[in-house]
Amino acid sequence: MSAESTPTPGTAGPTGTTGPRHRAAKGRRRRNRTTRGGHSRAAVVTAWTAAGVLVLGGTGVGYLYFKLNGNIKSVDINQALGTDRPLDVDNGSQDILVLGSDTRSGSNKKLGGGVDDGSARSDTAMVVHVYEGHKRASVVSIPRDTLVERPECTDANGKKYPAASYAMFNSAYSTGGAACAVKTVEAMSGIRMDHYIEVDFSGFEKLINVLGGVDITTTEDIEDPDSHLDLKAGEHTLTGKQALGLVRTRHGVGDGSDLGRIQLQQAFIKALIEQVKSVGIFSSPKKLYDLADTATDAVTTDSDLDTVKDLASFASGLKGISSKNMTMVTMPVRYDPADPNRVLVSETKAQQVWSALKTDKPIPSSATKGTATGSAGGVVASS
Repeated sequence: MSAESTPTPGTAGPTGTTGPRHRAAKGRRRRNRTTRGGHSRAAVVTAWTAAGVLVLGGTGVGYLYFKLNGNIKSVDINQALGTDRPLDVDNGSQDILVLGSDTRSGSNKKLGGGVDDGSARSDTAMVVHVYEGHKRASVVSIPRDTLVERPECTDANGKKYPAASYAMFNSAYSTGGAACAVKTVEAMSGIRMDHYIEVDFSGFEKLINVLGGVDITTTEDIEDPDSHLDLKAGEHTLTGKQALGLVRTRHGVGDGSDLGRIQLQQAFIKALIEQVKSVGIFSSPKKLYDLADTATDAVTTDSDLDTVKDLASFASGLKGISSKNMTMVTMPVRYDPADPNRVLVSETKAQQVWSALKTDKPIPSSATKGTATGSAGGVVASS
């Protein structure tokens, strides 16, 4: 484990154990928390691009099915978790857990800023709720620094890890992989996840480059040496490297917290969605192939989405959702009084969010009022 990911007192390490929790000294909130991995909010865009390109391309990409099928990696979540899960409510809606993975192997070693230890970690996750009719969606971001009750998990090698209290949310993935992350979210929300989608650092950067960049407008200067980002206020077409830096930055905007960064990333995702919809893939068969090849290679899915046919069918049910019909919120949290670098779930308000999604209703505005959502300063908008 790299030094920047070493658990602080009161949080769980890879084994899920917790140490004594000490009250932090009073004073200004520390701003030296790691900048790693906000790219997970863009994971759903990568997955939708992978499938959406195939849907838009129709039979013209039929001959590529074998090649693209071989790109897709999958995890059998249903087999791993068995029957000990929330009720699968069949009301026409869908719930998808979307994660980012900053594996420290291969090309991600340089992007992740760590050693090649072969491990993988998740950061902020999103629960994407697609409403009945598939014309609207709500996205709930879960801060990676949230201290949660992590259930007992079994990793891919069959090793069991005991349940842990005050475990940092992103430790679920590093402890028991995708299945443990899904189990933790289901325990928190009481909602069964219909699908799982994951994307990595290098896949995200490559996708942006194949798209030809993403157009954004910054209303303030953004400078963050840790993310290798230096943007003046104004219009920009971001390269893959710049886009990755933008969704990872936390010191360059707002209060320097993960919560402020989430708001920045949510604005970027909306710009990216609109750009994907406007890409002229029909005019360039090569671009169509490059997009499909890059996107399918970037994602890991649950076993129900592990073929081009399944992924395309999934995407066809989502292509009617525009950024204007997508509500994005952060799970209601409050700063941990024992450690200002961690947050705790605001249980009453969080349950308002999960209850709304369970019943396929819009998230009430009261659920997120008065919570520690942070601020990105409104620095990004689509051009």
